[in-house]
Amino acid sequence: MTNIKTRNINTQGLNARRKEKNMQFHQNGFHAGDPDIYKRAQNHKELTQDMPNEVDVLIVGSGPAGLTLAAQLSGHPDIVTRIVDLKPGPMEKGQADGISCRSMEMFQAFDFAEKVKREACWVNETSFWNPKPEKPSEIHRTGRIQDVEDGLSEMPHVILNQARVHDRYLEVMQNAPTRLVPHYSRKLIDLTLTEKEVSHPITVTLERIGSGYEGQFEKVRAQYVVGCDGARSSVRSAIGRELVGDKANQAWGVMDVLAETDFPDFRMKSLVKSESEGSIIFIPREGGHMVRVYIEMDKLANNERISRSRMSVEKLIDATNRVLNPYTINVKEVVWWSIYEVGHSVTDKFDNVPTKNIGTQLPRIFIAGDACHTHSAKAGQGMNVSMGDTFNLGWKLILVLQKRCNPKLLHTYSAERRTVAKDLIDFDHEWSRIIGAPPEPGTPLEETPKFQRYFIEHGRYTAGLSVKYTPSILTSHGDWQHLAPGFEVGTRFHSAPVTRLADAKLVQLGHTIKADARWRLYAFAGAGSPASPQSDIQKLCNFLGTSLDSPLQKFTPKEMDSNRVIDVMAVFQQSHRDLDIGAMPDFLRPKVGLLQLTDYEKMFCPDHAAGDIYTMRGINREGGCIVIVRPDQHIANVLPIDGFKELSSFFEGFLIAPLTKSIPNEFSG
Repeated sequence: MTNIKTRNINTQGLNARRKEKNMQFHQNGFHAGDPDIYKRAQNHKELTQDMPNEVDVLIVGSGPAGLTLAAQLSGHPDIVTRIVDLKPGPMEKGQADGISCRSMEMFQAFDFAEKVKREACWVNETSFWNPKPEKPSEIHRTGRIQDVEDGLSEMPHVILNQARVHDRYLEVMQNAPTRLVPHYSRKLIDLTLTEKEVSHPITVTLERIGSGYEGQFEKVRAQYVVGCDGARSSVRSAIGRELVGDKANQAWGVMDVLAETDFPDFRMKSLVKSESEGSIIFIPREGGHMVRVYIEMDKLANNERISRSRMSVEKLIDATNRVLNPYTINVKEVVWWSIYEVGHSVTDKFDNVPTKNIGTQLPRIFIAGDACHTHSAKAGQGMNVSMGDTFNLGWKLILVLQKRCNPKLLHTYSAERRTVAKDLIDFDHEWSRIIGAPPEPGTPLEETPKFQRYFIEHGRYTAGLSVKYTPSILTSHGDWQHLAPGFEVGTRFHSAPVTRLADAKLVQLGHTIKADARWRLYAFAGAGSPASPQSDIQKLCNFLGTSLDSPLQKFTPKEMDSNRVIDVMAVFQQSHRDLDIGAMPDFLRPKVGLLQLTDYEKMFCPDHAAGDIYTMRGINREGGCIVIVRPDQHIANVLPIDGFKELSSFFEGFLIAPLTKSIPNEFSG
């Protein structure tokens, strides 16, 4: 009879390992059914309509920022999370629609990028239209360019209804071990933070909204509160922050339409300027027929607010036809429409700690998205930057709540993301000015208009790929940057194609990064055979696997799989057919899960047909290097492959050694 090995392990730890994505499962035993649906955690019953008395994290607002955060936290049953919203239910249509390449890379970490790609409209080219020099009352095409420069990202720029993005996040939450769902029809009435050192120092009062709940209030105590509740944020007001910036002086209309037209670029992103009737922007939408139209309206006087009651959809359609001359548009159905004012503002900080108290006070309350920065919709960055806010914050909260990181780490959220928001506002301010400026008179076809030149010059920004975090405890100064110039410290990890050694599968290396709060360490081997006992990769693996100075040995609880805090992968220079996987370091074939099965997906080789990653990213071939990647896909450090001391010192700057040997109640992904 076969001896079946078992271990005494809590089932929430089993749930933790079941979600080793990149479609790895069965490591805890056979898993029947959809591998994206995980067994409910033992201590998580069906969520009731009532709020619990205590939570670890309370998220206020279920927009893109709130759902990005909730989706991350939903994978960790040891963290009690709730998300509330004033609305009666999920969004169905309207609002944002542009999804940048960077956001698509982030969606890959949540494992729904492919679903979005299938449903969304891909923006492949952008066209530009200006008045004809010989007949300025009519427009003509002055340019057509590729929307995203080759090589910027493996992901496309796509258009999809914001509500469908919400649906994808809600699906992740509902399939997670916590079965997290939003609590709708809740209004934030009061938020107070006690000065005493207590475990749940924030008290929140919520009012139930809707028929049958009149006069009902709920009090919830929380360790942390995150306000993702929009430009009129109650959380922001509660912590005394204000949006500061220039007031709106330009109104724009927006409508999603099903229409017939003779305008030739109707299914292409198009920026159109007329001589005297203003500008419009066409954004093709998903489904092959719907199009979003942005229409420039009148200038606003000082302190003037535009009212929807003063506008009608018929006026928006008429304005569109005036700009389009000699073309026309016949609108068959208006799916959604609105008007908005172009203004730009940002708060001074994104948490509750005054600048003067950063050294003595820890953040407890955060704001994200429109709650702390506002801008126009024309740059297509609002939803993207909002999701980036909480993608930055989520893993930090997880590691702090699980006592893996010092709470001082939370100060980096405001420091990093406010810089991003300020850059967005500066870009959007200039872009709005250029879009709203009168057309350049008599621009001939062979000349490139200014707004077209600006669009081309800032392609990396509109793709969401210009964010670079400055040096901090999480991001190095890049002293060894020359070892891999294509992996710039502070920027997002720029994926490249590789071949997985074990099964010869072509994969994107960046897609091994999941939204699971784990760090990634990529070891790029230098010249020579990695099978040699004296090779650089063998020495690194020996250090990581056995040395007491290894960050894996210091910061991974003993009963956890070795890759549960820092996930190590290796890339070799040789072809996959020239290497014997059995001769590679045992460390790169770790045992995982309840059954302690071998993980064969930690070693990769260049894919010479798709492109050699060493060449594509400028990796030093002689000595190789180490690239350390944060849980939010940004590069934290580049080190020599034998930089053991520097490697240990880096992680000692923020990780905390485990106090117990118990397995955390979490799952990966």
